Amino acid sequence: MRALTVDVQSCAGRVLCCSIFRPGGRKLLGKGHLMSDDDVRMLKVEGMQEVWVTELEDGEIGEDEAVLAVASAMCCGSVEIRMAAGGRANLVSTEDCCALIDDELLKQINCTSGVVIATAQNFRYVLAGERLATIKSAPFAVSRSQLDTVISMLNERGPILQARPIRDPQVSVLYTDPVQGDRARNLFESTIRARLDGLKARLSYSMAVAEEEAAVVRALQHLSRTNPTAILIASTTTPAGPEDVVGRALTRVGATLERFLAPVDPGTLTLLAYKDHMPILSAPCCFRSVKPNILDLLLPPMLAKYRVSGWEVASLGHGGLLS
Repeated sequence: MRALTVDVQSCAGRVLCCSIFRPGGRKLLGKGHLMSDDDVRMLKVEGMQEVWVTELEDGEIGEDEAVLAVASAMCCGSVEIRMAAGGRANLVSTEDCCALIDDELLKQINCTSGVVIATAQNFRYVLAGERLATIKSAPFAVSRSQLDTVISMLNERGPILQARPIRDPQVSVLYTDPVQGDRARNLFESTIRARLDGLKARLSYSMAVAEEEAAVVRALQHLSRTNPTAILIASTTTPAGPEDVVGRALTRVGATLERFLAPVDPGTLTLLAYKDHMPILSAPCCFRSVKPNILDLLLPPMLAKYRVSGWEVASLGHGGLLS
């Protein structure tokens, strides 16, 4: 990229190298502005004869073209690209969704030259119209070889960002207590409803049973037949592991244990299982309060029908200290 002085009359279609101000200090046009015929007429009225502009050299791509190419290759799902001034593209959600981020690929892209990408946090719940990511280029131009490297990485590895839509999420809840299930319902129902309301999720079915293996098995079988997006087990007890009542009941209904223990506080004793495609989540001590806990991290991808793996739960440790 080089800078040169041109006559105002011939600057349409070129990019300003520096901002233009009136003698009184008011800015007329900003650095990086693409000159139009209207701009030319305005500058002539202001009495300007020459302006500083930039010119692409061989092997360079303009900043807007570069960020548009990266934005198009790095995302999928319920997202649209909105260009902004100064070599920037924003990715905006078109409906309520969960942001899924390939963190390792993001780091690798950001270690290259020419463009940088900032995204929302992985598993974040994003409302329609909110920004999911922004892509910014070096001023004015990017090396074609650098851009080709980035696009090649994205084509080979897949998207950095998935905006996975959350559509009509329905949650069933099983309340359990060693003495009386309704005790758990009375303790947890209001906070569970508040959390689900924040995610625009509907509480479709709920049951309250004594925390005995046979009773929990029957309740899980009944709730799974209603085919909710997810099942939450809200227990008043703190399990020692999958060998306790809830874990044994999950095994008996044919669920597969995905992960026990999460590097998140509150939420360390989380148990995540799947019955076929349906996630079942037990998070002791996390249903008493609407304060941030592991439910805020795992509910959005679950409601988006994304299968969270045990590895992904284990990866929540960086930033997992929520209180």
